[in-house]
Amino acid sequence: MLFCSILFKKFEDIDIKKEEPSYFKDLNLDKIVNTITLGKNDYNLAPFFYSPLKSVEEVNYRHEIMKDLEKEELFNSIKSFAQNMCMMREYLKKADKMIYKYQKERWFLDGVEIYCDAVNILVKDLNSICLKSNGLIAFRDYINSYIKSNSFVVLLNETKKLKKDLSEVKYCVHIKGSKVRVKKYENEKDYCEEVDKTFEKFKKGVVKDYRVEFNDYIEMNHVEAMILDLVAKLYEDLFLNLDYFCEKNINYLDKTIEAFDREIQFYISYIEYMKIFIQNGLSFCYPDVNISKNIYAYDAFDIALATKLINEKSDIVCNDFYLKDKERIFVVTGPNQGGKTTFARMFGQLHYIASLGLPVPGRDAKLFLYDKLFTHFEKEEDINNNNGKLQDELIRIHDILNEATHNSIVILNEIFASTTLKDAIFLGKEIMRRISQLDLLCVCVTFIYELTSFNEKTVSLVSTVEPNDPNVRTFKILRKNADGLSYAVSIAEKYRLTYDWVKERIK
Repeated sequence: MLFCSILFKKFEDIDIKKEEPSYFKDLNLDKIVNTITLGKNDYNLAPFFYSPLKSVEEVNYRHEIMKDLEKEELFNSIKSFAQNMCMMREYLKKADKMIYKYQKERWFLDGVEIYCDAVNILVKDLNSICLKSNGLIAFRDYINSYIKSNSFVVLLNETKKLKKDLSEVKYCVHIKGSKVRVKKYENEKDYCEEVDKTFEKFKKGVVKDYRVEFNDYIEMNHVEAMILDLVAKLYEDLFLNLDYFCEKNINYLDKTIEAFDREIQFYISYIEYMKIFIQNGLSFCYPDVNISKNIYAYDAFDIALATKLINEKSDIVCNDFYLKDKERIFVVTGPNQGGKTTFARMFGQLHYIASLGLPVPGRDAKLFLYDKLFTHFEKEEDINNNNGKLQDELIRIHDILNEATHNSIVILNEIFASTTLKDAIFLGKEIMRRISQLDLLCVCVTFIYELTSFNEKTVSLVSTVEPNDPNVRTFKILRKNADGLSYAVSIAEKYRLTYDWVKERIK
């Protein structure tokens, strides 16, 4: 197999988005990606997380690589390679910032050496580990071929020879007043030992140290630079070789290896992210991703909310769902603050993360590979928009349904809350009819419980409360018929229309 990319099996599959999808904020995917990529700004990983895959083959390609990376030996090897590449980039950055020519060249030479060593170590590690993924096997074949190439062999040999030759440079500096003279070292006697011996007899216990400490700056000062220029004249051929090496190898970094170093962090960062949840007793699984609309997930959770709850040391409630046969639409009802919107977000997050070819939060899952994902969440009114809230909502839903295909997913949260119940029921049923015709997968969070039994494609889900106290939410979303009672109590409480509130107001 010809190696293309550790993220994409084929060149024609590569499609990297620069901007986050429009639904990211509704599903809190922006928070998830920000957390995953935190501290990895140099890699610019966000575009990879903005780019869902379009085929099951691509998803399975990434699953294989993720499973290989679960091997601790391989994970640590890749981490070590990444650290060496980071160090190389730091050396190159320092070289760019240096003022004096030969210091710039030495930092560049050291950076090249770090690169060569990092590549050779990675090859050795990959050859010693049993790999099963097509992607990593193909990369191993590529990098084995690369280290045998003439370009790399010459680069490595020239780097090592220059380092050795430079390490053997010896010279003497004669300072007299303001004059400095530099000459080659000719086995002159080192007087340091004799000076120490002469002054040894004056040492009497702890005394004040009058020695001047030199500042250990990376950047040379002008005197040091002038001395180095004189040394370069003494070893003219060697420093000409250094000049030529730096000029010739300015583009030494192999583009495929450079891309691998960046792209592999997509997996590494997500594995590190998953560990946070696994250490707190939560599960992740490799979903069965396909084009069947018979889907399920068990012990799933909203990963963005879970991050917040872990930081707060609060409990995390997991939920299950499934759709089978003709079922396509979840209609979620129940009391406010009961987890309905969280469930909708979770549903969207699961399908999006699955479309990236990554494990999803949950014990087991089978998920649909969609072509487009749409969300409709309540938005603040724009004072510059002359449309009313209802009209604006209708326009947005109309646009979604016009663009959606039978392979799309639509998530609707609290639609038509700004109109009368009668109008909301009428409009809600029209929307449900259109969604059913398109055969979309859909989650609809609503206060209109008449929609829960719209047709054979709808499934009623209810956010439950404690049986003995309807004010206490369980945050469990269950398959059951909606009765509207618990929701009615919550609505009455919200708008201060309970018996106690009305009694208080008419005093």
